[in-house]
Formats: sequence, structure tokens, C-alpha cells
Amino acid sequence: MSDTTSLSEGDELIQSHGEAAAESNGEGRTNRRRATAQSMAASQKEISVSEFFAKNRHLLGFDNPRKALLTTVKEAVDNALDACEEAGILPEIWVHIQRVGEDRFKVGVQDNGPGILRQQIPLIFGKLLYGSKFHRMRMSRGQQGIGISAAGMYGLLTTGKPVKIMSKVSKRSDAHYYELQIDTKRNRPEILNGKGEGVVIEPNDKGRRDIEKHGIEWIEIDHGTRVTIELEARYLRGRGSVDDYLEQTAMANPHVTLHYIDPDAGLWDRPRVTDTLPPEPREIKPHPYGVELGRLVGMLRETKAPTVGQFLIQSFSRVSPAVARKICETAKIGVRSSPVKCGRQEADAIYQAIQQAKIPAPATDCLVPIGEDLILKGLHQLLPGEFYAAATRPPAVYRGNPFVIEVGLAFGGTSAAQRVSREGLQEMLDASDARTLRQFLSSSFDGIGADSADKIIAEADMRPRVSPGKLEPEEITKLHEAMRNVNLNDGQSMSILRYANRVPLQFQAAACAITQTVLSTNWRSYGLSQSRGSLPSGPVTLMVHMASVWVPFTSESKEAVASYPEIQKELRLALQSVGRKLAMFLRKRLRVKHEGQRRQIFLRYLGEVAKAVSRINSADEEKLYEQLLEVAKKRTLDADVRLDDRGRPIDEKEIDFGKNVIIVDPDAEI
Repeated sequence: MSDTTSLSEGDELIQSHGEAAAESNGEGRTNRRRATAQSMAASQKEISVSEFFAKNRHLLGFDNPRKALLTTVKEAVDNALDACEEAGILPEIWVHIQRVGEDRFKVGVQDNGPGILRQQIPLIFGKLLYGSKFHRMRMSRGQQGIGISAAGMYGLLTTGKPVKIMSKVSKRSDAHYYELQIDTKRNRPEILNGKGEGVVIEPNDKGRRDIEKHGIEWIEIDHGTRVTIELEARYLRGRGSVDDYLEQTAMANPHVTLHYIDPDAGLWDRPRVTDTLPPEPREIKPHPYGVELGRLVGMLRETKAPTVGQFLIQSFSRVSPAVARKICETAKIGVRSSPVKCGRQEADAIYQAIQQAKIPAPATDCLVPIGEDLILKGLHQLLPGEFYAAATRPPAVYRGNPFVIEVGLAFGGTSAAQRVSREGLQEMLDASDARTLRQFLSSSFDGIGADSADKIIAEADMRPRVSPGKLEPEEITKLHEAMRNVNLNDGQSMSILRYANRVPLQFQAAACAITQTVLSTNWRSYGLSQSRGSLPSGPVTLMVHMASVWVPFTSESKEAVASYPEIQKELRLALQSVGRKLAMFLRKRLRVKHEGQRRQIFLRYLGEVAKAVSRINSADEEKLYEQLLEVAKKRTLDADVRLDDRGRPIDEKEIDFGKNVIIVDPDAEI
């Protein structure tokens, strides 16, 4: 009995210790009770899109202060350009960046567009995913209705300051001024001035006094909009800066006049190159090849068309009555059947029949490419060079969305590092966050790789790991002289300017289909040196533009184009087109160089030969020299003559580069 009793007491003791261990961890703290289905259900709630992006602002391009400044300017300028072009107004845009504190800036962007109606201002600037471009099948810079309202949200999060908007729709109408912020919990605007209704600015002296009273930086124009955002940011010059973005914007939009005041009160203007607006893109319906099965089911439920045939004709582009009839016959569905009564099986049959049908490609009047002529003008105006070429591919389709690829190429000229002034270099060094001088040179200037940076540093007799911010004035002068004197062409790598719907893409170059296609192209066959897996070397600038009704960006920040096979194919063909023209130019230039070298060899010894022969046979030395010179010229010319397939001489001047090529004679420019 005693053994049994002691065993029972031991079991109770072990059980009590186990229960205590289950409720307490090794440090003596009591564990939290396990959640139940009821408690988990009670804690679940809807998340506002504004609240989501406020916590994940890096998805929108606000992942660091420098990039945040560029993204804010970019979104405001893109909206201004879209509004002006849609209203048929030649755009004129004012950009003002003012330093208001340490790492704090005020960004103001004003346009001469049609203005915004009073009731629409709070929704456009104070609500995410609000806009008119998401469902519209036509080319535009904005797509999602996020950009400018997200910039205002970032400004509010970092400085607590609201977004300030002033807009005017006509010369004699009142202007409306709002100060607002986003309620991220509800994704709706909160108006802070005018007792929640904004302020009316009258078009008279009283209105001008009100503008001064509220401190509004308004440039007096008949109609337009100005948005002002104060945010935590960092201003740096060089690659990926606001200055670089505006320069590239002017290149891709030659019909735009830009006025820019930088934080150092520097002012520059970029007048428009052409007074002709791009044609207005037309809105099209979705193409049948780009509609997936789930979307087709939803469209069948929502349509107001009485028959399946009418549904196909009215809902899709390029579907004629004959094509609709063929699709219905293949799907074994009556043309007069009701689309609302079509179930999933019928929808699947229609979807499969669409894939089998021969449907013409979508119309391309929804796209407005830059054009080869304007690409050449933009490159020639902003980039010094010897040879320019441009190519625009015929329209193509991915997922039913039409798109056009354009490429411009500039060869020769000086590097951006050789055009920077001594004062500009000083400002860039002071503002740079690079740890070493080598890193500063490679990251601040397009086309300068590690080899070119080492050449500059060696010429300046400086250490590569010295900090850029610690250079003395004498050292900066030596560095500037080295940058101007060193030949960078040998170590210079190709510079790529990427565009989507006329908007420069500044970041995530490695993830972009454009960069990947350039890297995979064999540029050695076009006369450039290239290592495997790297960009070709040489003074080459490549401008690549994709125009589409829906650009497939890799993220909401719209910084890189996704790698669809159809897009990469068109990119490759466009690059090959300009590459062939570049190869013809380089071969011709190489022949001219060889001709000059041969003549120099002859001329170097003709005098000595004439003198020696004159001594031997007492011939007239000057007359003999002239005869030998004629023979030398004839021989060098004969050596350079090319023959066609029939053995006839070909005139080098008649080499056909094709259309859309500019060749600049460097000697003529001097």
C-alpha cells in the first residue's frame, strides 16, 4: 500500500510540475494564451490603401531622401504635361526647389494647363487611387492615380506640413486655394483652410492681396495649377538628380518650355524646340488577345449588350461582325444568345475560340511616339557628338496592348565629366555622400567606369580612397583640370537613357528590360569593344523609348520595364537598326584614318627621295618632288577605292546610311 500511495503522489507531483511548465517559460514569465478562431476574427479589419502605402512608401519611390525629392518633382511634372497636352495647350512648366532647413525642401511646380475644378482638387491631391487614366486605353504618363497624392502623403509624414494647391480655369474666373492632407485611415482628403472649404481668390487687386497674405508663390497666368509640397529630402547633382531628370524630360518632350530654379538659386530655362503639339492619342477598347478568362467572365456579367455577338463587337477592338460570328461558331454558341446567361463553361469556350481566331492587331492611334526627327533634334541639341541615328519600330503587341519602341544613338563628343564647371564640381563634391573619390566619379557621371575614374585620379596625382568632402581648393582645381584633359573615350562606357511614355526612368536600371536587352546585344559586330556581360565601351549615348497604352512596370514606383518576350524582341530589333548605321559610320571613319596615315608615310620620305635622286642623275629636285607627290596621291586614292560586285568603283560619298541620320564634321564645328 505504501508503495502504491507513494507512486500516486509522485504522479500528481509530476502532473503539477508539467502544468506549471506549460504556463511558465524558463525565465518565470507566464506565456500568452493561444489565440482562438473567435479572437482572430475579432482582430481582423480592412486596411486602407493610404495606410498600406504610408507604411510601404518605398514601393512608390520614397525609400530615401534623395529619391523622394526626384519622385515628387517627377509626379508633379508628369501630371502637368498630361493635363496640358490633353487640353491642347503647349506646356510651360515652372519648377522651384527651395531649401527651408537642414534636409528639408519646399517643391513648387506650376503649369499653364486647363486648371482643375474646385470640387476635384481635394480628391486628386488627397486620395490615393483616384484618377481618370487607370481604365483608359490610351497613352499617358500617369496610370494609377497614386503619384502626386503619395508625394503629398510623404511630405505630411516627414514634415507635418499639408499640400498647398492653387488652381485657375480661366482668365476671368476665381482661383481656388487649398491646404489639405490625407486621412490615411480612411483614404480621404482633409481640407485645413477656409473652414474646410478652401479659399476663393478673386481675379482683382483683392485677390492679389490674398495671394500675398497666404504666401502663395503664384506666377500670374490666365489658367493653370500650382502644387507646393514641403518634405524631408536631399538635393544632389549628377546622375539620378532632379537636374538630370529635367534635362532628359526636355529631350523627350521638345514641345515643352521648362523654367527651373534649383536650391542654390540657380536659374535655367529650356525653350521648346517645336511649337507643334504631339497628336492627341485616341482611346481604344481592349484587344481580345489581352483579356484573360476571369476578366472575360466579369465582362459577360456586366455587359448591357443584348447578344453575345453584340458583346464581342462593342467590348473589344478589331472585332468585326464577321469575326464575332466566327468566334461564336468555334465556341458553338449562338450569336444571338444572351451574354448574361453564359456560364463559366460558355465563357471558357468563347475564350478558347478567341485564341484560335485570326484577329488584326490593335489600332495604334492610341500611341504617340516621339518620332525619329524629334529624337535626332533632341540628341543633337543636348549631346555633343559626331554621329546621330534614330529608329522607330512598327507597332507591336503584348498581352493585347499595343506598344512602339524607339531608339536614338549619339556617338562621339565629350563626357559629362569634361563639361562640368569648376563651381559645379565644387557643389557636387560638397553634397556627395560617396565615401571615396573613385566612387564619386563613377556614380556622379554617366559613362565613367572604374578605369576612367582611375585615369582621372592618377592624372590629378591623388589617392583613390580620399573622401570627396575633404578635398582642399587646390586639389579640387587639380581634379577639375584632370577631368578636362584625360582622354575618357577608351574607358568610357555606353550611357543609356530609358524612357516610358516620354518619362525618364532614373532608377532600377539593372532590373529593366531595356538595360538587359542592351547588355545581351553583341555590340562588337557594330564596331564597339565590349566585355561579356557588360556595356560596350566608347563615347556612345543610347536613348530608348517605349510608348504603350499600359507600360508593364515592375513596381508601383514606375522605374523599370518588365521583361516580356515581345518587348525584348522589339528592343533588340531597334538596337540592331541603329547599330548597323553606327557600324557603317565607324568603318568609313576608319578608312579615312588609314588613308591619312598612308599619305603621311609617303610625304615623310618624298623630300629625301627627291633629293637623293637629284644628286644621282642631276634632275630638278623641285620638279621631281612634285611628280612623286602626284604619284603618292594617286596611289593612296587607288588604295582606298572600293569595288562593287561588278568590279566598278564606288564613291565613298554615296554610302547610304538610310534616313534619320545626322553626321557632324568636328573640324567644321571648330
